[in-house]
Amino acid sequence: MRILGISAFYHDSAAALLVEGRIVAAAQEERFTRKKQDARFPIHAIGYCLAEGEIKLDDVDYVVFYEKPFLKFERLLETYLAFAPQGYRSFAMAIPIWIQEKLFQKDIIRRELQKLAPDFDWKSRLLFTEHHVSHAASAFYASPFQEAAVLTMDGVGEWCTASSAVGRGKELTLLKELYFPHSLGLLYSAFTYYTGFKVNSGEYKVMGLAPYGQPKYVSVILDHLIDLKEDGSFRLDLSYFDYCTGLTMTNRKFAELFGAPVRDPNKDLLTPFQMDIAASIQKVTEEVMLRLARALAREHSLDNLCLAGGVALNCVANGKILRDGAFKNIWVQPAAGDAGGAVGAALAIWHQFLGNARKPNGSRDLMEGAYLGPGFGQQDVESRLIKAGAHFTVASDEDVIEKTATSLAGGEAVGWMQGRMEFGPRALGARSILGDPRSPAMQKTLNLRVKYRESFRPFAPAVLREDVSDWFELDADSPYMLLVADVTRERRRRMTNEEEALFGIDKLNVARSDIPAVTHVDYSARVQTVHADTNPRFHALISSFKAKTGCPVLVNTSFNVRGEPIVCTPEDAFRCFMGNEIELLVIGNCMLRKSEQNLALKIDYKDAFELD
Repeated sequence: MRILGISAFYHDSAAALLVEGRIVAAAQEERFTRKKQDARFPIHAIGYCLAEGEIKLDDVDYVVFYEKPFLKFERLLETYLAFAPQGYRSFAMAIPIWIQEKLFQKDIIRRELQKLAPDFDWKSRLLFTEHHVSHAASAFYASPFQEAAVLTMDGVGEWCTASSAVGRGKELTLLKELYFPHSLGLLYSAFTYYTGFKVNSGEYKVMGLAPYGQPKYVSVILDHLIDLKEDGSFRLDLSYFDYCTGLTMTNRKFAELFGAPVRDPNKDLLTPFQMDIAASIQKVTEEVMLRLARALAREHSLDNLCLAGGVALNCVANGKILRDGAFKNIWVQPAAGDAGGAVGAALAIWHQFLGNARKPNGSRDLMEGAYLGPGFGQQDVESRLIKAGAHFTVASDEDVIEKTATSLAGGEAVGWMQGRMEFGPRALGARSILGDPRSPAMQKTLNLRVKYRESFRPFAPAVLREDVSDWFELDADSPYMLLVADVTRERRRRMTNEEEALFGIDKLNVARSDIPAVTHVDYSARVQTVHADTNPRFHALISSFKAKTGCPVLVNTSFNVRGEPIVCTPEDAFRCFMGNEIELLVIGNCMLRKSEQNLALKIDYKDAFELD
C-alpha cells in the first residue's frame, strides 16, 4: 500500500510517501525551487518522493491532502459576516483569490496530478483530512510511543487553532479543540509583526530575541489581550487585533496599549523595548503551553506527550514542559509546521481510514532521524561539482573525518553536506554549517560573515548523545533540535559585576561558558543530540573533534544564507559556499577549499541584506 501525502497553497508546501506504513521520503518544495517557504503545489517534492520510492503516480493507492479547503472557506465567510461592515477592503481582496485559486483546490490538485498521470483515478483515490488531524497524526503515529497524549497548536487550520487528543495503538481520538479567532499561534504572530519581523517566518527571531529583554509586559498581556484559564484554554480580546478582517495583525489600540508604534524594519533598529516585548510574549506563550500540558496530564495520567503544529517549534517552551515533569517523556514532530501535515495526512489514512495497526519500532520513532530527503552518490557529486566549475580533492572516509575535524578545531567554518537531506526546518548534520563552539568570535562570525543575518541570533549545539548531560542540563534524547536546556553550571563562566550589568545586545559580546558560540545570553542552548545509529558520519566527526579538543560539541546551523532555503543539491551547496566566508566545503568525500576556487564564480550576497 502506497500513500502520498501533500500539503500546499498556504506556506511551506511538501510531499511525503508512505509505503506499507513506513515513511520512505518527505521533502519541502522550497528546497527544489529555491523559493523560501514556497506555497505552490509541490510538484518537485512529489517527483522526488515517487523517484525515491521507485514508483510512478499510477502506482499510488491514495493521495491525501492535509486539510479541507471548503471548511477553510466557510471560516473565511463566517468571519467576515461576523465582523461586517468592518474589513470590506480585506474581504474584497481575499474573495477573488479564493474563488480563482483556493475554493476549487480539489480541482487544482486533480489537474496537477493528471499532469503526472493522465489516467490517475482521482475520484476514488484523492482524499482529504482535517488540518489538526494531520498535525496530531504526524505527532503520535510518527512517535516512538504506543500510548500518549497529543497537543497541537498553530495559527489556524480550517477552524481549529489548538487541539488535544489521546493516542493508543492505531487509535487517535481528538478530545478538545480551540477555535479561530482565539489562537496562540496568531497571538505570537501578532507580536512578531509588532516587533518588525515577518509573520510566518520571523517567530523564531522573536524567540531568539527574548532572552535579551525582561518580561515587563506579561501583566499587560494577561490583563488586556488574553483571558487565560487554569487549564490553558483562553480567549483573546479581539479589539486589539486586526487579523480577522484587516490587512495587518495588530491595530492602533494595540500600539497604544504598549505605548509605541509597530517597528519598521526598514527604518528602526531593535531597541530594549522590542527585547522586553519579545521576552513578555515568550513568557506568556510558555505559560499557556505549560497549563495545556498539565491539564492533559491531570485528565489522562499518561507518561508521554506528543507535540505538533507551528507553535510546537517553540523549543524554549518545549524544554520547560519537559522539565516541568507533568509528562515523563515528550516527542515533537521535527516538521511540526504545515510541511509535516503531508506526513500526518498519510499516516492518518494508513491507520485511521484503512485501520492498519502500528508496528513496534523499539524506542525509535518513524522519522528516520528526519533524513528523508534527496541524497547523492559519490560519482554523482563529483560530476555535478565538475559541471559547476568547482575544484576539489577526493578523500577517504577516514581522511574526511580527520581533516574536517582538524579544520573545525582550527577555527574554520565548514559547510557539511552528507547523506539524505533533512525534512523540516532544522539542519541536523546533513545540510549544515559547522563551527567550533569554544570560539568567542564564532557566533558573530557565522551570523555576519557566513549567514548574513541579525547579530543577535543564537546558534545550536550538536552534542554526542552520550555526553549531553555533562555539558547541558538535559539527560534525554533531543535529536531534532526542539528542546532548549541550560549549559551546566560547571561549564559556565563567572561573570564580572560590569558584565552582569550589561543590557540588551551588549550582552552578546560576553563569553558565558566553555562553549560561548552556542550559549545564549541566559545560558540556554537549543540542543541536538547526535546518535551513532541515525547519523554515524556526523557522530564520527564530533567524536574526532572531541578527541582533538576534549569538547564533544559543534556549532550546527542550517546550510543557507538569509532569505534562502537550506541547500538541497551539490550545486546549491557550492553556490552558497562561493557566496560567503566558509573556508571548507565537504560534500560526500569531496573536499573544497575556498582558496582553490575560481574567484570569478564568487557570489556577493552581502549587499542583498540589510541587517538589524
